[in-house]
Amino acid sequence: MNTHFPPSDLPFREPSADHFDSTQHLANAEKQAIKRGYEDFLIVDVDSHHYETEAFKEIIEYIPDPVIRQEAMFQGMSRGGITSIDGSYQELTGRITRYPRRGKEIVPPEPHRDITLMRRWMDPLGVDMAIMFPTPMLNLAVCPRVEVEVALADGYNQWLCERVLAEEPRIKSMLYLPFNDPDACLRTVEKYGDKPGVVGFMMVATHYRPVYDNAYSKTYAALQERNLPLGFHAMFTWSDQSMKLTNRFIAVHALGFAWHNMLHMTNWVVNGMPERFPKLKTLWIESGLAWVPFLMQRLDNEYMMRPSDAPLLKKRPSDYMRDMFFTTQPMEMVNNRKALEVTFEMMDAPSQLLYSSDYPHWDMDLPSTIYDLPFLDEQAKRNILGGNAQRLFNLDPVFSPQKLARRAARAQAADQ
Repeated sequence: MNTHFPPSDLPFREPSADHFDSTQHLANAEKQAIKRGYEDFLIVDVDSHHYETEAFKEIIEYIPDPVIRQEAMFQGMSRGGITSIDGSYQELTGRITRYPRRGKEIVPPEPHRDITLMRRWMDPLGVDMAIMFPTPMLNLAVCPRVEVEVALADGYNQWLCERVLAEEPRIKSMLYLPFNDPDACLRTVEKYGDKPGVVGFMMVATHYRPVYDNAYSKTYAALQERNLPLGFHAMFTWSDQSMKLTNRFIAVHALGFAWHNMLHMTNWVVNGMPERFPKLKTLWIESGLAWVPFLMQRLDNEYMMRPSDAPLLKKRPSDYMRDMFFTTQPMEMVNNRKALEVTFEMMDAPSQLLYSSDYPHWDMDLPSTIYDLPFLDEQAKRNILGGNAQRLFNLDPVFSPQKLARRAARAQAADQ
C-alpha cells in the first residue's frame, strides 16, 4: 500500500477509508486507456489546468510590487477579491467531485503538491506530457486594474517556473501574457522565454485589445525569433455586453468560448499578421472546432468580394487558418459525425490538430475521443494525440512510468 504524507503542519494520520485520490476518481479512465493500448502512443495534453489558488499564499511571495503583494495577501483571489472578477458556474455546485475534493487529497511533502496532483490525473488518462495552464487567474484578462494583472502574472509565472516546471519534465506550460500592458508582454517573453518547461506564451481571448496593434509587434517578433508559439486560450465572461443577454450557463459557455477566439482570429488574419510574422506559430485553445469551418467560409466569401480591405493577404483567409494549430477540446461530437469529419478535413487535422483534455473541467475529453474516431487512420491518431504537439513545441518525449512499465511487461510476455 502506498504511504501518504499529510501537509507538514498537520499530525500524521493514516488515510481513512473514504480518502479521496484523483487516481481513484479516474479508475474507469485508466481501464479505458489500458484497453486501447496507449502504451505505443505519445500522448500530449495541450490544455490541462491546475488550481493555482490552492497555492496562492506561495504565489503572493513572488509578486514583485510590495503594495499589490500586501493587498493580495489580505484580499485573496476569490470572487470580489483583488481581481474583482465575475464568478462562473463551472463547478456545477459541487456535483463534480474533482473540484471540491482536490483540497482534501493527501500528498507527500515532495515534490510540490501541484506536481503530485497533475501526475495523479495524467497517469490514469494515459497522458505522458501536459501543457498546463492556470484556471481562476485566466480571468485576469478582464481585471479592470492593469497593474494587478501585470503583478499577479509575473508572480505566478515565476512561481510556476521555479516550483513546478523546473521539477517535472512531463509538465510544460505556455506562460500567461498580461495582454493589457504591451510592454509587460515583451518583458515577460524576455524574462521567461528560455526557462525550463516554458514552451510558448498564451493570451486569454476575453481581453479587449486589438491583436493587430503595433504596440505588440516587439512581443510577436520576440516570440518568432525564439520559435515559441503564441496561444489564444478561449474564456468567457458574463460581464461582456453581449453575453449579458444570456440567462443560462450553457448559453454563455457555448457562445463565449467560441466568440472571443473568432474575433481575434478574424483580426489576426484580415490584418495580415501571418504575413507580417510568417514564422510565428499560433495555437487556438479550448474553443472547440465547429467554428473553424464557419469562419473559413465566411472570411473567404467576404475577402473574395472585398480583397482591398485586406491588402496584406497573399492567399485566402482559410489558407492562413489551415496553417494554424488548434486544440480538440471541447470537440463537438453529439449530432453529426460527418460534420466532424468535414471539419477535420477543412482544417487539415492530421497535421494541425492537438489533443487536449481540459482536465479537470466539467466538459473534459479523454484521449479516446480521438482514438475512437473511425475516419482517422493510425498515423493521424498518433499525430493528433501527441506527434503534432511534439513538433509544435519541440518536445523531447517523456513517457509516463506506468505506461513504460506496461510496455515492458508486454515485451517480456512476448519473449516467453
